[in-house]
Amino acid sequence: MEESARPYVLVCERIWLYRTLTAVAGFFGAFTYLLRGNVFCNAQTGNVVLMGMALGSGQWWHALYYLIPISAYIGGAFLSEILPTPVKRHLPMRWETMLIAIEIAAVLFLGLLPESAPVQISQVTINFIASMQYNTFRQSEGVSMATTFATNHIRQIGVGLAHELRRLRTGNTAHRKKLLTHFEILLFFFAGTVVGTVACNTISGSAILLTLLPLGIIFARLLHADLTTEKALLEKKPAGH
Repeated sequence: MEESARPYVLVCERIWLYRTLTAVAGFFGAFTYLLRGNVFCNAQTGNVVLMGMALGSGQWWHALYYLIPISAYIGGAFLSEILPTPVKRHLPMRWETMLIAIEIAAVLFLGLLPESAPVQISQVTINFIASMQYNTFRQSEGVSMATTFATNHIRQIGVGLAHELRRLRTGNTAHRKKLLTHFEILLFFFAGTVVGTVACNTISGSAILLTLLPLGIIFARLLHADLTTEKALLEKKPAGH
């Protein structure tokens, strides 16, 4: 198919953006685990398990604590569902652009917190922005993806390898783009974690400020598209919504 015949892909759906967001999420995972309480805040399965374990052990107040990060995650998903339309109606930008601005503000806030601040502040903040990001960036160039954790990409790699085995019989290679995309995104998450670990071990809590560079690049590119090349497409919903 010729380039001109391909459907237009919004900037907020392009693969480079998903790679970058996923690497930042890997960085956040290293940051919260190494420096903010030995927890992963990008998803909530662990908190639900820990809450159940605390209840099963009769630690009632300890169990109730987990309602805080879980509620923050619910709140992030809730806001990311109701805010896109008002943002587009009152501002010359997409919700995706506004979300990256919120993430930049959150990173600045966390990076400037003193090391003596309660770790729960960082945990809940990242719970909140990770939830909004997960619910907002859902599909890139025809492939459904999660930008905040690795489990789905690992599963999809397994599925893709099964299709690769079937290819020996059918000759069908339609699955390969999806397989390679998930493998690539997993590598970016891994790379973000490696960089985050080195940074956290070197400059401690201020390491999170390093993510301002990739987030700033994403914000600038999205805002430019909203104000120029995609100004007439602000009402177009990204795929997956």
